[in-house]
Amino acid sequence: MADSSIRRDLPVPSQIAVPAFNPLALDPHTFDPKALVRSLIWKTAIATLILMAIGSATRVMNAGLACPDWPLCYGTLIPSQQMNLQVFLEWFHRLDAALIGISTLSLVGLTVWYRRALPSWTPWMALLALGLILFQGILGGLTVTQLLRFDIVTAHLGTALLFFATLLTMGTLLRPYQATGTTGKLPWLSLTAVLLVYLQSLSGGLVGSQWAVHQCLLVSQLCRVMNTHLFGVVPASLATLAIVIATRRTAALSASFRNLAKLAGFLLLLQIMLGMATFRLRLQVELLTVSHQAIGASLLGTLVCFTVLAWRDRYLSNLAPEG
Repeated sequence: MADSSIRRDLPVPSQIAVPAFNPLALDPHTFDPKALVRSLIWKTAIATLILMAIGSATRVMNAGLACPDWPLCYGTLIPSQQMNLQVFLEWFHRLDAALIGISTLSLVGLTVWYRRALPSWTPWMALLALGLILFQGILGGLTVTQLLRFDIVTAHLGTALLFFATLLTMGTLLRPYQATGTTGKLPWLSLTAVLLVYLQSLSGGLVGSQWAVHQCLLVSQLCRVMNTHLFGVVPASLATLAIVIATRRTAALSASFRNLAKLAGFLLLLQIMLGMATFRLRLQVELLTVSHQAIGASLLGTLVCFTVLAWRDRYLSNLAPEG
């Protein structure tokens, strides 16, 4: 016989109502759209830095045409039969680029969906990033169809750096920050450094895409390309060093400025050492060349974050009531 002591007021499992999970119906008191968007931005920025490093490896390993067609590779999504190191580099470069494109499209969707909880400029900057990555994809296809034409390869790098800088700008602007009003001339100084380092990066892209280090002794025009890059080290380095010194001499700056300035100084020193080693070894050590490209992009990104923070501090300080 069944136990008559069993409680009859407990619902059976079929009577228990389980609410359907809706990822968009989140508690506004515990969910922060800014944090979600910011997290996606930083992850996409890191993936972009990795993508540029892989692109550099693809170039120095002579793998730029390892996949003779585009957007597929040997007519398939995964060229397993033709797979070797060079094919893998080019194929993985395209795969990473596709994932970044999907992430950027997701970023646009999130910023539009949560536009009321985000600053008004956020969806527009996300659309700018999407436009840059689409243009980057077109340039990527042209690098293959135009057989690695040097101007297209350089534009490919320049657009990637602009996309990287756009993501870092968005991420820095969305970070919580309390203005100090002590940045002085740092915004203009850091902006100058960003422009000089960006131009130096493009110059380095020309050197790599034309193999100017190897051919400088043979063709005078390529010597001018090489020498432009070498001489460009001076103004870019002085501008970065000026930021480091000015930050140390400016009182009451937040720790973010000091940490970014220290990082910029370290990356500059490392970049100069890698550049000297790369030049002396005539691009023969692939790891040095790839590291030189990656550290240069990291230095530019650090300066972009510093610049955005400096201008943000100046803007917020001007909005603060006097007295």
